[in-house]
Amino acid sequence: MDRARATRERLQAAALTLFTERGFDATTVEQVAAAAGVSHMTFFRHFRTKEDVVLDDPYDEVIADAVLAQDPGLPPLERVRRALLAAWSALPEPATGETRDRVRLVAGHTGLMARAWQNNRRTADLVTQALVDDGVTLLEARVAAGACLGALMEALLLWGGGDDDRPLGDLVRDALAPLGLGSAARA
Repeated sequence: MDRARATRERLQAAALTLFTERGFDATTVEQVAAAAGVSHMTFFRHFRTKEDVVLDDPYDEVIADAVLAQDPGLPPLERVRRALLAAWSALPEPATGETRDRVRLVAGHTGLMARAWQNNRRTADLVTQALVDDGVTLLEARVAAGACLGALMEALLLWGGGDDDRPLGDLVRDALAPLGLGSAARA
């Protein structure tokens, strides 16, 4: 692992520990940096804001590329659903403790929750653009992206809140299942 990535991961681990122990609002960037053994300037070289250390999401482009990899003959909703499933399957199952703590922290903080939905919208914009570039109407693309990413977010929040003990990947697949082709016929 390179030095920058190791520093970034130390900052994220220190932040999560401090935010969980002291609360997000009561913890400063300086305290996170000190706990990670770096300066606060180093913190800002890796994360623009305190919220970003919790909400870092490097997968937006992966999801958009996965949408483009789907059969363009499929309905847009199914393309996005399959893309999310493919992208999810390509990633290792997240570490339960740390990931659940992160999601629980976000779900319990109004500002972090708002930023999470903002991040979700950024992902939706990339997915929408991928679909529009492939000939889908803007409205249909937005609805497909919003429905699937909304299902994904709800699965994360349910799991993070401890209301479902299944592996996160199983819950994500179950959340996206009702949006699949033929799901109305099964209902």
